Amino acid sequence: MAGQNILEATDANFQAEVLGSDLPVLVDFWAPWCGPCRAIAPAVEELAKEYAGKVRVAKLDVDENQEVAAKFNVMSIPMLILFKNGQVQDQILGAVPKVKIDALIKRSIQ
Repeated sequence: MAGQNILEATDANFQAEVLGSDLPVLVDFWAPWCGPCRAIAPAVEELAKEYAGKVRVAKLDVDENQEVAAKFNVMSIPMLILFKNGQVQDQILGAVPKVKIDALIKRSIQ
């Protein structure tokens, strides 16, 4: 389901690919049955292209990767969490406009 600029995050690779990343990582916690998740997917994919090389973007299917979702208290989706240096930097809950996600990313890379 992930696009060319989007990493498929899993319970198995989360530590290495997200927490161990040199770049900030925006993780989109989603599920295939979630309508609002599908609604924000195009905006997330556009931002992945726009910030390529500055910020990594990952999608994590909460149904298939419950361990990571539980660890970061993801109770509702879509949930976007921005990780920087292995720590939660910021987060957004719900289907929000692209401009709000963009602002979250900009704050993290300044």
